[in-house]
Amino acid sequence: MKTVAAIVQPGFAPFEFGVACEAFGLDRSNDGVPNFDFRVVTPEPGAVPSSMGFSINVDHDLAFADEADLVVVTPVPRDLWNRIDTRVAGVIRRAVERGAWVLTVCSGAFVVAASGVLDGRRATTHWMYADTMTRMYPDIDVDPDVLYVQDGRIITSAGTAAGLDACLHLLRQELGAELTNKIARRMVVSPQRDGGQAQFIDKPLPVAASQSLAPITDWMLDHLREELSVDQLATRAHMSPRTFARRFKADFGTTPAAWLARQRVIQAQRLLERTDFGLDRVADESGFGSAAVLRQTFARVLGMTPTAYRARFSCTTSGGADAAAAGVVEEHAVASLEPVA
Repeated sequence: MKTVAAIVQPGFAPFEFGVACEAFGLDRSNDGVPNFDFRVVTPEPGAVPSSMGFSINVDHDLAFADEADLVVVTPVPRDLWNRIDTRVAGVIRRAVERGAWVLTVCSGAFVVAASGVLDGRRATTHWMYADTMTRMYPDIDVDPDVLYVQDGRIITSAGTAAGLDACLHLLRQELGAELTNKIARRMVVSPQRDGGQAQFIDKPLPVAASQSLAPITDWMLDHLREELSVDQLATRAHMSPRTFARRFKADFGTTPAAWLARQRVIQAQRLLERTDFGLDRVADESGFGSAAVLRQTFARVLGMTPTAYRARFSCTTSGGADAAAAGVVEEHAVASLEPVA
């Protein structure tokens, strides 16, 4: 991915637009992160008013978006959801047809939905608008309980912060975990936030809950290689297993086992990028126990095999041709698997 077009239209949301600029528009070459050719585009170049009473000057029309590797779609005002600019809809359809990435932030999903490319696909948007999207587009499988959804090369996200999660999710696929972690550190955000929108709907987050479990999750990260059961974790947290599982799900939006599996995948990504360890050792160091379990979980979560991932993202000087050749063989085994958001 080298070129990124962020589409803005009259009434665009500045914060959501800023998410795209932050993720793809900054020069981070000093950190070893490759720069993208990032451009803001609009149907009618010139002054484009925002939803907050100020305008930005946009020099580029939609032509650049027709060639971009990634098209980012920012929200438009709610009263325009039924009147999407046909020129923008055409750009989105053509992007999907040529295999480019399409990513939406928050209610920008309605713009993509209006283009027709989400019919028959799974998608998400802000939880406040999920029912509206379901009514307007019954052919879309709207999931209101997740931070983002990837279906093929279309990524839809929930609220503003979830848009940043979606951007980092895409960057991990394009740049690998190591460089994406550098980007996240510059942003001072978590490189991988688990959970879903359900924890933000109609109720405040418990102020001290996550802090009370922080020592447990820190300990889990330090002991990824070990077998960690809910009973064991609950004992360390001085809770019953049922209370611990319920509290963990409420705080993190997922089960202890699922959270642990995701952290082990992240650790495996780091080892595949930074070391020349064989798959058996990577599996052992990251807590999977065997290369077979590592391959299965890695393919289910990331949609590619560990060997293919290393061939693409390795930061070491070796591991090139042999790893790439092995990756071609392994890719056939997971070709039918879809990435899991």
